[in-house]
Amino acid sequence: MRNVVVVGASGHAEVVIDILERQGIYRIAGLIDRSVKGHLMGYEILGTESDLPGIVRQLEITGGIVAIGDNWTRHRVVNALNALLPDFTFVTAVHPSAQIGRNATIGRGSAVMAGAVINPNARVGAFCVVNTNASLDHGSVMGEFSGLLPNAATGGNVLIGAFAAVCQGANIIHGVEIGEHTVIGAGATVFENMPPRVVAYGTPARVIRAREPGEPYLRSLTRAACE
Repeated sequence: MRNVVVVGASGHAEVVIDILERQGIYRIAGLIDRSVKGHLMGYEILGTESDLPGIVRQLEITGGIVAIGDNWTRHRVVNALNALLPDFTFVTAVHPSAQIGRNATIGRGSAVMAGAVINPNARVGAFCVVNTNASLDHGSVMGEFSGLLPNAATGGNVLIGAFAAVCQGANIIHGVEIGEHTVIGAGATVFENMPPRVVAYGTPARVIRAREPGEPYLRSLTRAACE
């Protein structure tokens, strides 16, 4: 079994750890986190990102996964790891209960949670999250570092731009495009294309305001909240 590390020590990391254990492909050697010490789900937090090169050599680590729910933070950590370890291999975590259709593809470093459905010819980009019971229908595409949150669903041939987030229970009808860095609020129903860098919610979904890349959206107090 290949030794891997999980980068992150939040609730999202707990879910990713559970998936890796159920896959039975990798041995989790420990966790990497910049602010937390101790253990998570029985695994030791070995150090911070800057400690990783030494940890990789010491424990014969072959790769790992960045288990951070926020798209932009995940992006920053991936870039930091690439700078430290250019040959680091990012693994993919796919829960055994997820349904992956024919010719569907899942990019490196992505996580697909329990009950998720990725239908035929759909494409999940690198470092994405397809969360619990989320559904990406046929021919749809998720750009890199994007996320479908729990119970979010798309029709067929939907395009979700890089870094976009579709929050809990939101629905996107067939053929719609969601721009890069856009956040679709929880419970929204999207009937038309959404431009890049906006927050939209409601039924039908409407653009509420502009949004800058990196602006937090998890655990927000607005109606666009994803947690």
